[in-house]
Amino acid sequence: MQVQRVLETENVLAFYHTRPFYEEHIVVIPKKHIVSIITVQQDELEIMIEIFEVIRTVASKMNEEFGACTVSTNVGNYQSNKHMHWHIHYGNRIRD
Repeated sequence: MQVQRVLETENVLAFYHTRPFYEEHIVVIPKKHIVSIITVQQDELEIMIEIFEVIRTVASKMNEEFGACTVSTNVGNYQSNKHMHWHIHYGNRIRD
């Protein structure tokens, strides 16, 4: 599936959600498969730093444009996709 990239680094990809729940909805993922934030291993901490740098950059831009945003991730049964991902979104919910 092709996605509209927002920001890409060596280990991280940020893209517009393919089925957004909010007016502005960006997803950040590691390129390496990591199940969730609670399964991160010691040797993956550098990837986590890179993820948070991308989240900070994307959230800062969204905050500058709209004055606010939400950053979140899910764990366990709340996590529909078993690949760690972070949501950065703003605006009204546009679907359930």
